[in-house]
Amino acid sequence: METEEIVVNQNSNNINTYASLEEILNNVGCGICVIAMEGEEILFTNEKMRNFFSSGMLKEKICDVSKKKENTCEIYMKEEQQWFEIHNKELKWVDGRNVVLYTVYDITENKKYQQKIERQVNNDFLTGLYNRMRCEEDMAKYIEQIKHEGGEGALLYMDLDDFKHINDGLGHQYGDVLLKAISHSLQRIVGIESSCYRMGGDEFIIVVTHTKYWMLGSILEQILEIFSKPWFLKGADYYCTASMGIVRFPADGDNVHELIKKADIALFEAKRSGKNRYAFYGEDLDSSSFKRLDLEKNMRNATMNACQEFEVYYQPIVDVSKEGSPCTGAEALIRWNCEKLGFISPAEFIPLAEYLGLINPIGDYVLKEACRSCKQWNDMGHPEYKVNVNLSVVQLLRNDVAERIQKIIEETQINPKNLTLEVTESLAINDMTRMQSILNSIKELGVRVALDDFGTGYSSLNHIREMPIDVIKIDKCFIDDLGKEPFADAFIKIVCELATIIGMHVCVEGVESEKQFEILKNMQIQMIQGFYFGKPMKKEEFAKKYL
Repeated sequence: METEEIVVNQNSNNINTYASLEEILNNVGCGICVIAMEGEEILFTNEKMRNFFSSGMLKEKICDVSKKKENTCEIYMKEEQQWFEIHNKELKWVDGRNVVLYTVYDITENKKYQQKIERQVNNDFLTGLYNRMRCEEDMAKYIEQIKHEGGEGALLYMDLDDFKHINDGLGHQYGDVLLKAISHSLQRIVGIESSCYRMGGDEFIIVVTHTKYWMLGSILEQILEIFSKPWFLKGADYYCTASMGIVRFPADGDNVHELIKKADIALFEAKRSGKNRYAFYGEDLDSSSFKRLDLEKNMRNATMNACQEFEVYYQPIVDVSKEGSPCTGAEALIRWNCEKLGFISPAEFIPLAEYLGLINPIGDYVLKEACRSCKQWNDMGHPEYKVNVNLSVVQLLRNDVAERIQKIIEETQINPKNLTLEVTESLAINDMTRMQSILNSIKELGVRVALDDFGTGYSSLNHIREMPIDVIKIDKCFIDDLGKEPFADAFIKIVCELATIIGMHVCVEGVESEKQFEILKNMQIQMIQGFYFGKPMKKEEFAKKYL
């Protein structure tokens, strides 16, 4: 608007004064606009204000502000992606009219900084998902919404299966790549796009709100579908599955921490049932939840107390290639006789030990005790006796695994050739090169390596050729079908013939009857273990029977 139109009856001094005032207002740090209260005529805008808005947009935004009847407000220009803070004050204009003075500040940078801080507070820095704190805040809101609106929601507590294998085997940088890829995949599932949370490590929570609960079945299927395919990492495909524990709210509770705790209990049940699945929380789990907490507490105490509550039992292994099938040693098996809870089944506490990360100290204890026992057998007139000890994948992936084994060998003074370490091939499916390197470093110590549970999971005859192993242990499931299922007989026969050709020994597990033993005697098998020859027994009983 022309200056001459703003002020009536200006003389030359007034014009000069106004020009000076206008120059000053054009150089202040905010936009200034004066609008008549009657007719909403724009009487004055400074240069900053004109840069903020076009005249049409300016009047539209100012009118929106006027309708709110607030002295201060904020507006957001979506297309320009700018934020403005607007203040207004009524006053008299130079010609006596009632006007409103608007001062406008560009607060875009402040808003961006505020959003950045909020993201840092509410979001996981690696994956971009919301974090634990935001999860708890949102869950409280969802619970309140259901109380007022009705309906039902679900909380899914998800944990990656054996993520440590990839994280340690490939390196943390590739573990991070996998976590980000999984997070992005979850956010693409319709119904949970904005309700996925990373709780830390490889744990996630997914909330299905009451408005999306009808989609729960489809959401679960899509989550499992994500993990049914390999992930491309470090130039190759790697598998990583997930287990989930599910609680419904408010049916299973209306307290955030209570729901997360119950979901964790259901998650452990899914892990114990075989992983790569989900389990719903229910009354049956509720009755066992306190037992699980007791197990966890007592297991931590037992581990901290030098593993004294754990006992090593020994199941004899016989050499059927020699006359009379003499005992040639034993496999060491862990048992837990808890002071407060009594005898705990390995099937119950070993998955928990792996879940809690306590398998390393327990495994070291078993290895040391087994080596001591074998050294005693050797010194008591049985220099050929050997002991087999299981190593979990978690133990294998320790950077100092060979050094730890060597230290125990030196401490117990066992002859390394009398120690056989049993491993599974679960690591090989993802990183054969890593597995080969680990096993070679172990074999350099002079110990033997056995491939346990062969014929299950990802077992492959190709793995026998690629892995530096000495003994193949055929899983019990094939022995159960001997004489009943032609495939079981043929499988054992083929493996035995192949092992003979490449210079390996075969040990068959789970032999329980004379019929099974008679069938196996006609095959090229060296070693057998099972209830037919002896159950796992304490060290004293083994010595009494076989020494």
